[in-house]
Amino acid sequence: MVDPIFCEQCTFHSSIFSLSQPKAAITSTIKEVATKLLPLIRVYKDGSVERLEGTPIVPPSLDQDPETRVSSNAITISENTSILASLYLPKLTSHNQNQKFPILVYFHGGGFCIESAFSSLYHCYLSNLVSQINVVVDSVEYRLAPEHPLPAAYENCWAALQWSSFQSAGTDKDPWLINNNDFERIFIGDDCVGGNIVHNIAMRAGVKSLPCGVKVLGAYLVHPYHWSSKPIGPESKEVHEKSLPSFVWNFVYPSITSGVDNPMINPEGPGAPSLAGLRCDRLLMCVAGKDLLRDRGVWYVDMLIELFELEGEDHIFHIFNIETENAKGMAKRLASFIFKLKKYFGTLEGMLLGTIIASNNYHNGSRCFIKICPTCFLPLF
Repeated sequence: MVDPIFCEQCTFHSSIFSLSQPKAAITSTIKEVATKLLPLIRVYKDGSVERLEGTPIVPPSLDQDPETRVSSNAITISENTSILASLYLPKLTSHNQNQKFPILVYFHGGGFCIESAFSSLYHCYLSNLVSQINVVVDSVEYRLAPEHPLPAAYENCWAALQWSSFQSAGTDKDPWLINNNDFERIFIGDDCVGGNIVHNIAMRAGVKSLPCGVKVLGAYLVHPYHWSSKPIGPESKEVHEKSLPSFVWNFVYPSITSGVDNPMINPEGPGAPSLAGLRCDRLLMCVAGKDLLRDRGVWYVDMLIELFELEGEDHIFHIFNIETENAKGMAKRLASFIFKLKKYFGTLEGMLLGTIIASNNYHNGSRCFIKICPTCFLPLF
């Protein structure tokens, strides 16, 4: 059975709360700062950590969220490493109670050092997403830096994906895990640093098999965090060297060799494996026109994959503004990506409402552009 991590009164497990408090309480003593990563976090010489950004922790909605009708639950994936997850299930009715839904294993953003799978920000976003596209979501609560520097998050997320795969054997009889999960349609998805995690998890899946013969059908990268020591495209060299992405990487992974040119953050860095090693049938990249990381997403696409761009939008706009038309359009585009039965071949061209979908078929190297419907944002075949 799944171990709940909340008591009957929905009091939060102390390990979750201490991990993700957004604003540290003001103390009566003045402490000396050892290091800081502004505007995100401060670390004091006594070992304490103050997180300056983030959103409050909220309880799951076991009896369906009143707005979205989505149910959510908190589970323990691993007792040994305290890996937790927040599960989301679409509204079940007499018509779909036995339906099998695709599974989206989700890795949240936050610079590897803030936010939580149980935060109000991600609870609101994922409840809304599940209500729109009808998927089961396993949102992973991976361990955060600096208490747990990288590669802890990578290891936790790989373990979570393995755990999701193990459930296909049906040995755990909890209805949350077996009744409505389609283990032949597992996707991994993200935002920001979660996109970096998706990339590295998909690469690892090319080397290590998942339990029970499960395969990742697709990967969905939203405004992913990749970087390098040299600027690309319109990036300014002066700004690049002093940018937050550089500082974040060195803060969360102090032991890594080659810094921001390590293949885990720079897919074209020295010694980086070929992206042909990515193990998923399809891969979707989403970028935002105003995002600092926009050109990194396009750079990644040029090496490989399918791109969805919304001009005039900024970094992870779809999470902070879930009711906008562009955010809803992204959800519909994700639904098309997850549920589509056709692959894109040939050459079609289209540019509509400032939205571009560029697809690279990495099996034969051909590039194509797909026209989308201005009303439902789905591909026009």
